[in-house]
Amino acid sequence: MRVTEREWYVVTKRNSPAKILIVDDHPLVREGLALRISLHSDLEVCGEAETEDEALALVKQTNPNLVLVDISLKSGHGIDLIKGIRSLDPAIKMLVISGFQESLYAERAFRAGALGYLNKQESNEKVIAAIRTVLAGERFLSPEVTRRLVEQALGASDASKTPIERLTDRELEIFRMIGEGLRTSAIAERLFLSTHTIDTHRENIKRKLAVSNAAELSRAAVQWLLENG
Repeated sequence: MRVTEREWYVVTKRNSPAKILIVDDHPLVREGLALRISLHSDLEVCGEAETEDEALALVKQTNPNLVLVDISLKSGHGIDLIKGIRSLDPAIKMLVISGFQESLYAERAFRAGALGYLNKQESNEKVIAAIRTVLAGERFLSPEVTRRLVEQALGASDASKTPIERLTDRELEIFRMIGEGLRTSAIAERLFLSTHTIDTHRENIKRKLAVSNAAELSRAAVQWLLENG
């Protein structure tokens, strides 16, 4: 008889705690999550990372059952990390815990391979509930995200998306970096892309946001970053 992921988790957690890797660029956030997790005997933190490269290295070293991923990292990006972990080992579960709005990143995270999305402001109980739900191989998402995903499946979600939400994952990442004041050459270096590729993305972003020049694009990016963190 085939054992489901939930049945596997129920049996496994009785014998050894699930290993959890925390990836966040803020030490206090990592410390807080580690403390919450340490209060539960069926869960243990097997490592912490603040960059995409550190996280991928620790995934290979520790073979975690679950990775908690922030969207904004000290180096790299949470969505790219999710894709990287998925390519390394599809069996590893991923839960995003972020300060960014669900409407902007939850769908992107799910498409990349995450099973859950949670805001950093949620209670300890909800964080642990989300961790256990994802460990059991089930999705953890809010009613709002559920509604949006259903609309998307029915082909009715594009009309309700804002211009920012229509940006691709890469375009949104570049838009955020523009808001941080990075020039094209610096963005290209950080993303390991050519300046020509970055310029092409910038033109696509301007078109989608209906801005006519670089100055307007920079103002829009700075304003968005101030409002969304």
